[in-house]
Amino acid sequence: MGAGPAGIYAADILDKSDADVQVDLFERMPAPFGLIRYGVAPDHPRIKGIVTALHKVLDRPNIRLLGNVDYGTDLKLDELREFYDAVIFSTGAMADRPLDIPGADLHGSHGAADFVSWYDGHPDVPRTWPLEATSVAVLGVGNVALDVARILAKTADELLTTDIPANVYEGLKASPVTDVHVFGRRGPAQAKFTPLELRELDHSPNVEVIVHPEDMEFDEASITALRASKQIDMVVKTLQEWAIRDEDTRPKRLHLHFFHSPAEVLGEDGRVTGLRTERTEYDGEGGVRGTGEFHDWDVQAVYRAVGYLSSHLPEIPFDHVAGVVPNQAGRVLDLDENQLPGVYVTGWIKRGPIGLIGHTKGDAAETVASLLADADTLTSPKHDSPHAILDFLAGRGIPFTTWEGWGKLDAHEKSLGEPHGRERIKVVERDEMVRVSRG
Repeated sequence: MGAGPAGIYAADILDKSDADVQVDLFERMPAPFGLIRYGVAPDHPRIKGIVTALHKVLDRPNIRLLGNVDYGTDLKLDELREFYDAVIFSTGAMADRPLDIPGADLHGSHGAADFVSWYDGHPDVPRTWPLEATSVAVLGVGNVALDVARILAKTADELLTTDIPANVYEGLKASPVTDVHVFGRRGPAQAKFTPLELRELDHSPNVEVIVHPEDMEFDEASITALRASKQIDMVVKTLQEWAIRDEDTRPKRLHLHFFHSPAEVLGEDGRVTGLRTERTEYDGEGGVRGTGEFHDWDVQAVYRAVGYLSSHLPEIPFDHVAGVVPNQAGRVLDLDENQLPGVYVTGWIKRGPIGLIGHTKGDAAETVASLLADADTLTSPKHDSPHAILDFLAGRGIPFTTWEGWGKLDAHEKSLGEPHGRERIKVVERDEMVRVSRG
């Protein structure tokens, strides 16, 4: 269940195994690729290039895509068991992890995941976004935080080379934002973004990236981390270069702040009017502590990019604190820590929203190894004909989409972009996606 990278990698590994398998990939959306289509910023073409490899997997005859099918609504676990020996859940993480500070629920305080879904044209979110602020705060220093900051800071015309839908272009075009402030609670050596993501911030001719020299502090643990990791060293060197360079004259500014912990979202009449942060310092044990020194920032919107959270799946045990399905090497465990027969997980629903897309391969390999080791204990399905599930879905009136249907939608989106010199323009409306796919 789930045709994003995690589900497709699992299907790939299963198909390449010695087992005689037929894999059906169910997807809630009418289109495949999950996070690649609806979680990666549109100006990341090389990351979206992963689609080429995933496409080759879905081209195989033993792997079948069944899109626009929602687990828990269109299909239940017991019903799936009637058609399959085993079920792997790879539903990812699309919700925002909450941030427990005063004012987080004010109008103008947004979850990053919601904003990402909007600018990526997710069909289940509103078509408009309240881009009214001139100065914006982004909380967090991971790759998602940088994506959000970059999309907010760039001009809409810079994104016309991407697949953004018309409603997103119009929304960003009208945005009055001039300053975007990104806040990290710890120091530069503890930032979670990659060197590539960081350097991309400085590629826009319209956005000046500003790093404050006073934030370039390092304790013994930071220096050890720099020496041990080439990636951390590259991030810090880039930040240090930016901290000492002369000011630019680009019309928009993207500020990177470290040692600032969000303490309160300030508001008036129910709306965001500012952000209060507490200055932090190294605690001598590899972490940071508050100094009692507070700073109020004049911002009119706050974006919380403090992590994604998976959603509870019906009939499947769930750890609401960790935001994952309890499992052992991918085998789902019930409340008594006994294995739920024939049910497995992979991807972020298994291990939490950490790591890059490539890390998902190893995760899927572990889950598939567990499934194959259990093969002799799995219960055979009641219906073993490949057409049985198609008849079942059709009988319920579920307008499911297929891999062939994705080919039609893919061609349609490219045809929309062609007159404008763009590779594609993404279709947003679910009904339209289904109509084109099934047409």
